[in-house]
Amino acid sequence: MLDALGVRVEFCDLPGDRDGEYLHTERLIRIQHDLLLRRYASTLAHETCHAVYCDIPTRFGPVNAKRERRADEWAALRLIDPDDYRREEARHDGHLEAMAIALHVTTDLVEAFRRVLLRVDQDVYIAPKMGAGQWAHRIEVS
Repeated sequence: MLDALGVRVEFCDLPGDRDGEYLHTERLIRIQHDLLLRRYASTLAHETCHAVYCDIPTRFGPVNAKRERRADEWAALRLIDPDDYRREEARHDGHLEAMAIALHVTTDLVEAFRRVLLRVDQDVYIAPKMGAGQWAHRIEVS
């Protein structure tokens, strides 16, 4: 996907509070060089979303917050399999950190995945939209 977008990935030292960043004008994703695998995968997927949507940083806080939520949800939907999520949620009784470790993602992405779930009666819908039959995935819960 990144090749198709013409985006390069570079490993470097970033400030302590940053795991990654996307620089649109350079078509470059920069990732902290010493991340653990699950943090690396989560960061790369998150920054890839910024590349897909051509996000450019802004000083307007609500816009940045919305883009960060979108990037986490986009990454979560690509890295977390619904069946794996269901199994790990039951196995770890919903414990966030344990689920994140088992799913090989960060806790931010598990929280993002939870945000896109809609539970209705005996069904769970993933990424539901307005209208009948418009969802990414439907799981029947007993």
